[in-house]
Amino acid sequence: MSDTLSAPCAYEEEIKKSRFAAYAAPVATIEEAMAFFARHSDPTATHNCWAYRIGQLYRFNDDGEPGGTAGRPILQAIEGQGLDRVAVLVVRWFGGVKLGAGGLVRAYGGSAAQCLRLGPRMPIIETRQVTCRCAYSELPILKSRIHQSGASVEAETFDGDGACLQLRVPCAALESLERTVADITRGRSPWDVS
Repeated sequence: MSDTLSAPCAYEEEIKKSRFAAYAAPVATIEEAMAFFARHSDPTATHNCWAYRIGQLYRFNDDGEPGGTAGRPILQAIEGQGLDRVAVLVVRWFGGVKLGAGGLVRAYGGSAAQCLRLGPRMPIIETRQVTCRCAYSELPILKSRIHQSGASVEAETFDGDGACLQLRVPCAALESLERTVADITRGRSPWDVS
C-alpha cells in the first residue's frame, strides 16, 4: 500500500542565488495534474519543471533544463518517498550562478523531496463503487452500518419501493458489508459492484 498527499503543500529555498519553489498536490487523473501545473507555473520564471505519478502512469518535463536534470529527479523524489497520485512542480528563477548537471539534479530533486516531506500524507485505500437498495424503514440502520464499515454514500435516489444507494466501499470491507446489507434487507437487496 502506498500513500498520497492529503492536501497541497509548498516549499521554497535559495541555492547559489537561484530561487526554487516546489509545489505538490494529490491528483487522481492526468488532467488534474496538468491543471495543477498550469495553475502554479510562473511565466516569469526561468524554468517550470514537473513530474507526476498516478499508479503506473508517470511523466516528467525538464522545461529547457539539460535532459534528466530536473523532471526525472522530481519523479525520483516522488517514488523515493513511496507516494502515488501526486504531482510536483518545481519553479526556478535563475540567479546568475550555473549549478552544473549534478547541482541541478540535487536542487530539483532536493526541493521536491523537501516539499513532499512537509506535506500531510494519507494511505491510499482502494475502493469499489457498489449499488444497493433498501426499504425506507431499513435506511437509518443501513446508513449507520455503511459508515461503520468505512464506506460512504455517494448518491441516493428514492422511489415508491425505498432507496437506491450508490456507495464507495473499501475493497477490504466489500464482503462483510455485503453480508450486512443482505442481513438488514433480508436478502432483497441487489449488490452490484462496479
